[in-house]
Amino acid sequence: MNKIRVFIVLVVLFSGVYLSAQVSFGKPEKINNSWQFTLNDVKGGQNVDLDDSKWQNLNLPHDWSVKGQLSPTLASCTGYLPGGIGWYRKSINIPESKKNEKIYLYFEGVYNRSEVYLNGNLLGKRPNGYISFMYDATPFVQFGKENVIAVRVDHSQSADSRWYTGSGIYRNVWMITANPVHIAQWGVFAYPKNVTKKQALLDIEVEIDNTSRQNAALTVTNELIDNSGKSVAKNSKKISVAGAQKGKVKAELKVSNPKLWDLKTPNLYKLKTTVVQNGKVIDETVTTTGIRAFTFDPNRGFALNGEWMKMKGVCLHHDAGVLGSAVPRDVWKSRLIKLKSLGVNAIRTSHNPQAPDMYELCDELGMLVLNEMYDEWEFPKRKWLEGWNQGTPGFQGSYDIFKDWSEIDLADFVRRDRNHVSVFAWSIGNEVDYPNDPYSHPVLGGEHAGGFTQATYGGYKPDAPDAMRLGDIAKRLAKTVKQYDTSRPVTAGLAGVAMSNETEYPAALDIVGYNYTESKYDSDHEKYPNRVIYGSENRHDMPAWKAVRDNEHIFGQFLWTGIDYLGESHKWPSRGFDSGLLDFGGEIKPRGYFRKSLWSDEPMIYIGTTPAGRGRARLTQDAPPIWNGYYDGQNVRVFCYTNAAKARLELNGKIVGELKDYDDNNGMIYWDIPYESGKLVAVGLDSSGKEVSRTSIQTSKRSYEIKAKPVKNALVKNGDVTQIDIQIVDEAGNLVTLADDELTCRISGPAVLLGLEASNNADMSDYTDNVHRVHRGTMVAFIQSKDESGDVKVRFTNPWLKGAEVSISVK
Repeated sequence: MNKIRVFIVLVVLFSGVYLSAQVSFGKPEKINNSWQFTLNDVKGGQNVDLDDSKWQNLNLPHDWSVKGQLSPTLASCTGYLPGGIGWYRKSINIPESKKNEKIYLYFEGVYNRSEVYLNGNLLGKRPNGYISFMYDATPFVQFGKENVIAVRVDHSQSADSRWYTGSGIYRNVWMITANPVHIAQWGVFAYPKNVTKKQALLDIEVEIDNTSRQNAALTVTNELIDNSGKSVAKNSKKISVAGAQKGKVKAELKVSNPKLWDLKTPNLYKLKTTVVQNGKVIDETVTTTGIRAFTFDPNRGFALNGEWMKMKGVCLHHDAGVLGSAVPRDVWKSRLIKLKSLGVNAIRTSHNPQAPDMYELCDELGMLVLNEMYDEWEFPKRKWLEGWNQGTPGFQGSYDIFKDWSEIDLADFVRRDRNHVSVFAWSIGNEVDYPNDPYSHPVLGGEHAGGFTQATYGGYKPDAPDAMRLGDIAKRLAKTVKQYDTSRPVTAGLAGVAMSNETEYPAALDIVGYNYTESKYDSDHEKYPNRVIYGSENRHDMPAWKAVRDNEHIFGQFLWTGIDYLGESHKWPSRGFDSGLLDFGGEIKPRGYFRKSLWSDEPMIYIGTTPAGRGRARLTQDAPPIWNGYYDGQNVRVFCYTNAAKARLELNGKIVGELKDYDDNNGMIYWDIPYESGKLVAVGLDSSGKEVSRTSIQTSKRSYEIKAKPVKNALVKNGDVTQIDIQIVDEAGNLVTLADDELTCRISGPAVLLGLEASNNADMSDYTDNVHRVHRGTMVAFIQSKDESGDVKVRFTNPWLKGAEVSISVK
């Protein structure tokens, strides 16, 4: 019986936690289904009696931009995809039984410049497209009747970002029902301190919002529960909150022999907070938390729970190729797991707050998070319209809302995410100090003028905004962060380090990120001995990594980027920026394996090829795993990425590449050999000559068959997602790496196709239909369940190939 009771507790706590933790009070209900949408600026779109019966019916999350047509007439910065103005509407019945309760509407993210109405009444406007927000809808609710929610989304400034943003209600929407006296929005804050392996303290703050007119005498209980369901600490306190006022309870829980959160064993706890009035529970919530300690030192770098380590990080934008910005949780989970398999242990949310799913997954998987808020402050940056760094830029952006909204948005950003144990720092800006974009300083015309690693757009410009303003703004933003969380450092990614060093900007930060400025790691460490320095944005090259690896005082780097992303495109045809370790579809690229050879402790070896010979002697991290397409005897360079001490190369059972030592100068081994079809094998050996790793690539014949394999065969109805991995193989079952066959996907049963992604950056064809070409023999399909049970058949066909069929059950 005790075991059954514990199991029930675990199910309740762990299955419902994400529903309640979002706003930390009340009873949330996800209201993503059955919205009406039109991509038009409809006059009176908020009116209750408006006829929306001919609008598109859809489920949220929804990104209308990625459903649009790619066009060279649109801006390259946002991926040659459209913006516009759209309206969403939904009717919802709110029972008469709830008339004595409060009703709130919570949006995880709407891009951008949104207006939310209920029954024709404006609840509020929120211009920032990345921030989560909530409105009190109670005054306009018609209890016992249908209520009309209407949302206007204005992304008419479609080139307002340096990268792809998406458009619309692209994250979840919730309705929260609550007692008039309840925990405040994001009102629970738990943070560990004095952490050792034997004992830790968990400081807790609980803010109460009394929206009634009467005083409320309350008892607030906080109980900490470990992942086995065992209660490990508990505290109760009484508080009296006056009508129409807020109150705060502070508590401290002592935890003996805590299960620490770290990268290998990301132990989590559940904090159950209960509010009792007159012997009755009137509100409760469960917050995921963990116990860990961060240490930053200007000489030794970073330690997690006292263990000094390097952050091996990547920057991530918030889209996922064909899915745009409306990315299902399972897709993010798959991608984070793959990144972690490469040795990645940290994520930078470049350059905006991301979906709650991202932080929850990093908590669960053991990934550190550098949480970033802004890419521009009070002035716009260049937005490239005709290709990255090409032509004449535009200057749309979010700068116009900075004065009125910056501190409000920043406060909500910190309050929403401060319970995530994975978050180690708050970044208040990225490259806002880009020289002459727009700030300028006399140093740009002095002795340091040639010492910048990024474009300076000319020398000192006296008429440009004064860079000295950076320090004042940074101090104001840092103060806002510290108002809501003093347990983590404030940081930023500096682009013009030499210029910013002449201002108070770096001094306003607790730890200082250098973007592409490895050349100043040592000199600035000597000049500013109390400054904690790290690489906040970095190239993939070996010298950039060695500047971290070989310098104790540099605690890590964040590669640009972890995953290929839409936008910041080159000249047409180009969907996006393709410097990721993973491609648009979330599959590991050659440079991902190169990074694994540097960052992973797991024995690994990879081989890829390029033509050798005149003009082709350079080294590359991007050699594809292809042993096709060469003529007999052609000189081919075979690249080996491995963490083995040495490696040799075999072709059809014969040694064709002599045993070579790993080269720490370039991080790879390579051989130039004459091409012969067959099986090419690389063998990795340790320093004693023992085999530790092995891999191969195989010459294939012509395309014969489509192979399709789902990541999972069973889905939960109403929005669950699976990915189907598709390959073109020859008669022997070998991957045809040069295949570009066009496939058609057809689905029967309760599921829909979200998209087909072959990760070809130059393929500007229609991504909204069920027909697409594979790229290098592969493609992925994303399938989502409908709101009904049944069996699903997914078929992939081509007139000249043997087809594939996948069966999926929806329950």
